[in-house]
Amino acid sequence: MPVDPSVFIHPLAACESADVGSRTRIWAFAHVMDGARVGSDCNVCDHVFIESGARVGNGVTLKNGVQIWDRVTIEDDVFVGPAATFTNDPNPRATVKKSGDQLVPTVVGTGATIGANATIVCGVTVGRSAFVGAGAVVIADVPAHALVVGNPARRVGWMCQCGERLDDDFSCSCGRRFRPIDGATGLELSP
Repeated sequence: MPVDPSVFIHPLAACESADVGSRTRIWAFAHVMDGARVGSDCNVCDHVFIESGARVGNGVTLKNGVQIWDRVTIEDDVFVGPAATFTNDPNPRATVKKSGDQLVPTVVGTGATIGANATIVCGVTVGRSAFVGAGAVVIADVPAHALVVGNPARRVGWMCQCGERLDDDFSCSCGRRFRPIDGATGLELSP
């Protein structure tokens, strides 16, 4: 159990990890395995599973039913919608047990959003402030600030870090402007 008294763990949750940051809340029927890391100020909702070797940054929201497996890294301030899932083995077989370096890492960048029921296939990087639509199946890297939807997921637009869709000149109603990085493989905030 975490030592920090600001961590809330519901009596019906299973938190085996001592690596849980301050002010994090872990709700009923969530399971955080020993060896998993969960940062500060996170909200781990009902029925979330975080496997040993998974890394969750600070300020992350994991809605009900999310599954995060070994070698998956969720950076800071990420929102993961209900029933979203990640994978870590591109060719699983029940009779072949894999662990450690045999599993394929996945990274979700700072400020990204993963929609409800999305599936993130192992080996991809979801860029900073990217937005994966509900039900999308991500099989390739998602550029920073890209909006992707569908199966397989494809880019249909660009998103601001505030969560609003950008217009055609990469501007947001919040006043931020962006510019392409490396021929529009992603966006960055304009100076």
